[in-house]
This record gives sequence, C-alpha cells and structure tokens, in this order.
Amino acid sequence: MAKHHFHLNAEWPGGRNTVGRIEADKLKTEISIPKEMDGPDVGTNPDEMLLGAAATCYIITLGAMIERAELPLHEMGMTSEGIVDVTNGRFNYDEIIHRPTVTLKEDATEEQLDKLQALVEKAEKTCMISRAIEGNVKLTLEPTLGVLPPSE
Repeated sequence: MAKHHFHLNAEWPGGRNTVGRIEADKLKTEISIPKEMDGPDVGTNPDEMLLGAAATCYIITLGAMIERAELPLHEMGMTSEGIVDVTNGRFNYDEIIHRPTVTLKEDATEEQLDKLQALVEKAEKTCMISRAIEGNVKLTLEPTLGVLPPSE
C-alpha cells in the first residue's frame, strides 16, 4: 500500500483579526478570516480552501474518468459554491454545490452522453475529498452537459 505525505507550515501571529501565512510545496499564501465573518479578508481562508479542495479534486477526478472512458471531450469547466451556516455563533459548513459544464465533440453519440452523465455522478463519489467530508457536508451536483452543435 502506498502512502503519500503532504506537509504544510502555518504561521499565525495571534488574535482574531490578524493575518497569517501558510506554505506547502506549491501553495504559499496569506490567510485570515473572510469579510463575511467580519475578518480582515486578506489572502484565503479555510472556507475557500475546503471549497477549493473539493472542487479541484472533483474536476480532476472527472477529467481522468472522461479520459479513461475515451469520451470525445470538447471542453469542461466548473463553478462551485460553498454554503456556511452561522446559527447562534456556531459556524457550520453546510453544503458544497458543484456545477460542472461539460461539452462533448459534435460527433458524440447518445450513448457517450449517457456515459458522461454517469461519470459526472461517479466522480463525486470517487473523489477522496468528497469521501473525506461525506456525512458532514452535503454535496450537490448541478451539471450542464451537452454535445457541440454540428458546424456548418
């Protein structure tokens, strides 16, 4: 069994409204509490980072599945939304909504479009970040799938 280790160093000067830094192999940024939570809004924050981890894991997983299935991909992209609930001063990451948009090339068949639909759903269940937060954060998919119209 292979195990991969990832390391991150964090610096925090103390206090709620200060600005810290995180540094990993390819990630270096300032961190603070976001403006939505009355913070200084410098750099990124845990809410964006969880959303980013979930979104990048999902889109990379989906891309790999599409490639392995040899579907005629034209283009793909995605937006994601994270919803944090604050009730009685308690913060809870309620939901992540992924909105992938995937277009197959004009010669794609109905069968390939059906396969794409299945992969869009399977990628969410396969992604390791989705599995890590399962049961704690609701995961919702709102895909837009299609085939490129024939060129004239």
